[in-house]
Amino acid sequence: MSFSSRWRSLLATLFLGLSLSGCGYNTIPTLEEEAKAKWAEVQAQYQRRADLIPNLVATVQGYAKQEKDVLTSVVEARAKATQTKIDATQLADPEKLKQFQDAQAQLSGALGRLLAVSEAYPDLKSNANFLALQSQLEGTENRIAVSRRDYIEAVRDFNLSLRTFPTLLWAKTFFAETKPLAEFAASEGAQTAPPVKF
Repeated sequence: MSFSSRWRSLLATLFLGLSLSGCGYNTIPTLEEEAKAKWAEVQAQYQRRADLIPNLVATVQGYAKQEKDVLTSVVEARAKATQTKIDATQLADPEKLKQFQDAQAQLSGALGRLLAVSEAYPDLKSNANFLALQSQLEGTENRIAVSRRDYIEAVRDFNLSLRTFPTLLWAKTFFAETKPLAEFAASEGAQTAPPVKF
């Protein structure tokens, strides 16, 4: 092989390598893994909330023994929410995601009723343990909102990569089995502000 043919072969290989490196082949799996990581963060925040609830319930029980039905509904909603699981392989199934969201929304409603019960017990509202738990729960709800937003953005980027050029070419050929991921949707009644009573 002559020097010029080696040189041409080297240039062709270099050109092919550079053109493939910017072609978007790695974009689809990268964005999919990023969306799955964001989903793991959503689950971690929901788990943090579920871990805090027994402490909050125990603290409130000490003050509000007659509010047993509210406390029972919180415990039951927590149990249901922790039993409803969705892993990264099920993120393309909108029905599974809706079941998960419904269980978490039921838990959020039960927690709202529990915090409303605290209004009836002034001693409870001034209890340091209750205040600390309430603060942690509020922080957790904020973390859940942020992690859901991050997941929504990651899913949008991934789903968009399946429909736009040049990654569309890879999605139709090498990643034909890849399905768009399900998006988070607001639960029913989320647009209605909760009533505030003093």
